[in-house]
Amino acid sequence: MVTLSKPMIEQFLVKPSKPNTSPLVIPDIPLIDLSKPESKHHLVKACQDFGFFKVVNHGVPTKFINELEAEAVKFFSSPLANKEKFGPPNPFGYGNKNIGKNGDVGWVEYLLLKAKPESDYPENFQGIVNDYVTSVKTMACEILELLADELKLQPRNVFSKLLKDEQSDSVFRVNHYPPCPEFHETEKNGQKLVGFGEHTDPQIISVLRSNNTSGLEISLRDGSWMSVPPDSESFFINVGDSLQVMTNGRFKSVKHRVVANGTKSRLSMIYFGGPPLSEKIAPLPSLMQGEEDSLYKEFTWFEYKKSAFNSRLSDNRLGLFEKIVAS
Repeated sequence: MVTLSKPMIEQFLVKPSKPNTSPLVIPDIPLIDLSKPESKHHLVKACQDFGFFKVVNHGVPTKFINELEAEAVKFFSSPLANKEKFGPPNPFGYGNKNIGKNGDVGWVEYLLLKAKPESDYPENFQGIVNDYVTSVKTMACEILELLADELKLQPRNVFSKLLKDEQSDSVFRVNHYPPCPEFHETEKNGQKLVGFGEHTDPQIISVLRSNNTSGLEISLRDGSWMSVPPDSESFFINVGDSLQVMTNGRFKSVKHRVVANGTKSRLSMIYFGGPPLSEKIAPLPSLMQGEEDSLYKEFTWFEYKKSAFNSRLSDNRLGLFEKIVAS
């Protein structure tokens, strides 16, 4: 990585939390065994309480995980000139430090790829990414169908069919957070080095796997940030904004961020399960109880995606689509 001067590092720093914003109680991340019959109950509870959870017995072959991680490490270790052949991102391709087009920056380099077999990938990525994404997508659909079962929704593929649709607008991202020798937290008065700024995921569901370097943090309801212990053997699942809308706010899209490590490299791989661009997103009528009002205006995924990508990461993207309900 290129050595940075102090002024250049400053743009990647986030101010320390105020003394009164530390969580009073550090909750446990919900851990759900997908092989157990009671998993669907725990899945719904986790989506309602956290919007974030960890799954084991997920069915994704270790071979696919290891092969993709090895290829990603090889790609990000290659000379910058080689990586830049796949950039700049528009929006797909290789990106470095600039996230999106609205001024967000982070101590990260990444590959953003279409989650479709015919997509244009860097050399050696094609088959490996396809195997991995196919397997992770199957797991994501299983989770969505278990959620539908517990919510007593018919048909049970009411969520998963959007990911399985041939026109599904799903994407796959590989993030690499390199070490930053110039950054020493003790010298920065508790400031943190931002790898990827705070945001929610706009899609339906996100499936994350990372190596054993820490960095992921989620925002709790009291506004404090909680560090998520890394676990390379498991997958972490995020509820997306679209699923929050479809459940009329029952499931919560969790705000999260990544803080980079001064000494260790972090690699993460995320599948974002999205609906077709023309899909109308609105609370499911079968979930609405009695005189319950819809909290959101109906929109297409194309409309929401366009709005999200024209905003800053930390913006309340769903705010523009919330209904003002008279009290």
